[in-house]
Amino acid sequence: MTEQFIKNEQLNFIKKQIAIIKDSINKSLPKTVLAAVIDLAHAKVLDLFPQASSEQQELLDISKWKTKDEYEQYIERLTAYVLPLPKLTEQQLKKLFPKQKKLRLPDLTMLDHHKLTYLSWTDGKSNRKFIIYELEGELVGMEGKMTPTNKKNICSFCNSFGEVAYFSTITKDKKLKNADYYKAIGNLICTDSNECNMNIDNTAYLQEFFQTAEGRFY
Repeated sequence: MTEQFIKNEQLNFIKKQIAIIKDSINKSLPKTVLAAVIDLAHAKVLDLFPQASSEQQELLDISKWKTKDEYEQYIERLTAYVLPLPKLTEQQLKKLFPKQKKLRLPDLTMLDHHKLTYLSWTDGKSNRKFIIYELEGELVGMEGKMTPTNKKNICSFCNSFGEVAYFSTITKDKKLKNADYYKAIGNLICTDSNECNMNIDNTAYLQEFFQTAEGRFY
């Protein structure tokens, strides 16, 4: 059996391609047009996995399905190959946020790590949000202030339209000649990180945001 090799955001991307195909089926497009839609979706999916083995490519193949039910079954099969976000103990979580002496943690038993691109929770009392992401093979933590906007907008992480808040954090970027120097960065992100994890299909901005916060510049 092929090992788990699909990330949550990649599965989300595949689901969106399937949605496009199903929408095209509903529109009763000419066979040649529908075939072109399917071929394009198939190419986009394979582009996500340039190192895929022949067995993985066979598993990912969209082009051989014809009905909406077959596409639903296709997605269901792929879920067995999703890589979970590494699980963390409460002690490990606390080590990621050493400055927080009374860190309020989420209920780890309620999390489905297969549906997470990043782990996040909000401390309602302090109005601070904590985010954990696997950056370059290492789990890193980021904390920042959440400022409600009371309106819908585009989330910078998942690029979806919904309820957002302004998240701001202090970077680890330092200036040798100024010990008091600090740099704050921020952007609009989903208030509900579960919704964000369900919608995110590209981690380019999320990675860039963490690299900047960590002071990793390339």
